[in-house]
Amino acid sequence: MTGASDIRSILVVRLSSIGDVVLTTPVVQELRRAFPGARIDFCTKASFVPLLAGNPAISSVCTPESLMGIAYDIAVDLQNNRRSRALLRGLDIGSVRRYRKRNWKKLLLVRVKLNLYGDAYRSVVQRYGEAVEGLVGTVTAPCALFPSREDRDFALGTLKGSVPVLAVCFGANHFTKRYPEERFAAVIERVAMQTPVRVILLGGKEDIAGAERIMALLPQAVRSRVRSMAGLATLTQSAALLERSDLVLCNDTGLMHMASAFGRKVLVLFGSSVKEFGFLPWGTPFELFETPGLACRPCSHIGRDSCPKGHFRCMNDITPERVASRVVELVKQCRR
Repeated sequence: MTGASDIRSILVVRLSSIGDVVLTTPVVQELRRAFPGARIDFCTKASFVPLLAGNPAISSVCTPESLMGIAYDIAVDLQNNRRSRALLRGLDIGSVRRYRKRNWKKLLLVRVKLNLYGDAYRSVVQRYGEAVEGLVGTVTAPCALFPSREDRDFALGTLKGSVPVLAVCFGANHFTKRYPEERFAAVIERVAMQTPVRVILLGGKEDIAGAERIMALLPQAVRSRVRSMAGLATLTQSAALLERSDLVLCNDTGLMHMASAFGRKVLVLFGSSVKEFGFLPWGTPFELFETPGLACRPCSHIGRDSCPKGHFRCMNDITPERVASRVVELVKQCRR
């Protein structure tokens, strides 16, 4: 067993996805603080490498394909699935620490609504931190992203001026995590009618059609103050745009956690998601919009492609008026 004083090289593994990778960065920062002279490499899928580029706590970012043949004193497996275990079995590793997922608690909450999480909220960041207990102290660092100079120039060119900016992250991988597009449009219209805000729509190429539908629902006077960057900005350019935004309205999605890396105020819409799963924003001010008390919620720990009950009340009962009222209050507090 490798002792803490013997550690000279560390491998951190989290292969996917956007939000999960971002949420590992506090652990990486604590490892760097505890082992300032160690080599700390991070292994992730190629599509997520840009999220870690420029992070001064990381010596090198690699992919599973480029990892073979490197020896480490310790590996911290924050994925803990078959693929990450198989990956580490093929390496020369002194010892391995693993994130304990406790999926059985999720399953009990989803299937029989038995909540064994207790009253105290524990973030996934804190659960990741359990994997490195004894190596570092309590994980308190915020999430961290480091857009390049080119990314920040792109954001500056896109968001010139002194008007407050509202970033709207309207997408999500699963239907039950997506606030309906017509409701996003209603929120944007109400906010734009009461404040001088500019709005940017953020998302990937898969969100282009959704952005177009939201734009089509807006009156022309409002549409001129909304810009869709869905599918037009890279992951790191999107990070830089979030960095320059004043307020972020979002579903439970990776962009939510990217926004937290810049300390932005985040307004989060939870449908089938619940806080017990540990994925509220970390280290940044936020407010949560949800529909508590529904017997069917949560219906999944990852999201579904349709509402199993057909009514989708978890999202539909969150009125645009309620969301817009709070956004207006916060936009009026912004000073640029």
